[in-house]
Amino acid sequence: MEPPPQTLADICYELPAASIAQTPLERRDEARLLVDRANEILHRHVHELPELLSEGDLVVLNNTRVLPARIPLHRSSGGAVEVLLLEQLDDRRWEALVRPSRRLKAGSVVANDAMSVMIGEDLGEGRRIVAPEVGDRRLLDVLEEVGLPPLPPYIEKQIADPERYQTVYGERPVSAAAPTAGLHLTESVLSGLGARGVKIATVELAVGLDTFRPITVDRLDNHLMHSEWYSIPESTQRLIGSADRVVAIGTTVVRALETWGHGGPPEGRSSLFIRRPFDWSVVDAMMTNFHLPASTLLCMIDAFTGPRWRELYAEALAENYRFLSFGDAMLCERRV
Repeated sequence: MEPPPQTLADICYELPAASIAQTPLERRDEARLLVDRANEILHRHVHELPELLSEGDLVVLNNTRVLPARIPLHRSSGGAVEVLLLEQLDDRRWEALVRPSRRLKAGSVVANDAMSVMIGEDLGEGRRIVAPEVGDRRLLDVLEEVGLPPLPPYIEKQIADPERYQTVYGERPVSAAAPTAGLHLTESVLSGLGARGVKIATVELAVGLDTFRPITVDRLDNHLMHSEWYSIPESTQRLIGSADRVVAIGTTVVRALETWGHGGPPEGRSSLFIRRPFDWSVVDAMMTNFHLPASTLLCMIDAFTGPRWRELYAEALAENYRFLSFGDAMLCERRV
């Protein structure tokens, strides 16, 4: 087997712009599903997932919802400002990405017709402490009115239906981005899994800053992972203990489960950077979208499949699979 990736060049591949999906499919579960099994590559669809799994398997979902946390605002001078809420710190303060951060002094106030935001401490890399003010209303209610889905920067336009950037099973709005592998699942697929004897469990991982931050250092050893909050309920822990296989839907589920499996508490923060060599402790199979070159998520795929990911990605590109958040998916079994 090839040595583990050490530099950005080791986790790069050529991704044509035409392969990046800009809009979701009309039907979620019509997304294509590349299946890597026993050295054979199969081309299926997500609605076929129940027949690809077996009784005794446990499917684990991240059931957080995406906060409509991208807020268009303006300065008193009229200049445009965008605040993207990342994580709530206390009753008033949030960590946020602010553009243009460098032009805003601590204490500045930006606003729109429904709310104002005081800009606070500069945390670097565009991150600021901010304090939204919505009077006697709930912040979530105001965000539902004026906030936008925090789509990744490679998505060129806002989508017509914001619910398409939510999973059908999402509950608490605490994430700054969608757990995108789960966007493909439907109630029909979930009921089909149950009929097959596949159990379903949930975790929460509040998708945060690392979703928006590419690796910017050449050597992977020097990359700093920001932490994300996660929680694994007791019911999920029990189901994991009795499962034949644990099938994670998405990299956020993998990160939560493996943090816990490596001695982390059932609820806490994860700064786990999963890359080879990695001692897998919980996850046996994974359904995931196709990821950006030179990303921590691609490092995770390499840790799961070994260098075979290059063959899988090459096959997907050759077969015109759709890549990234609104793209297709693959189902792979752990090889490393």
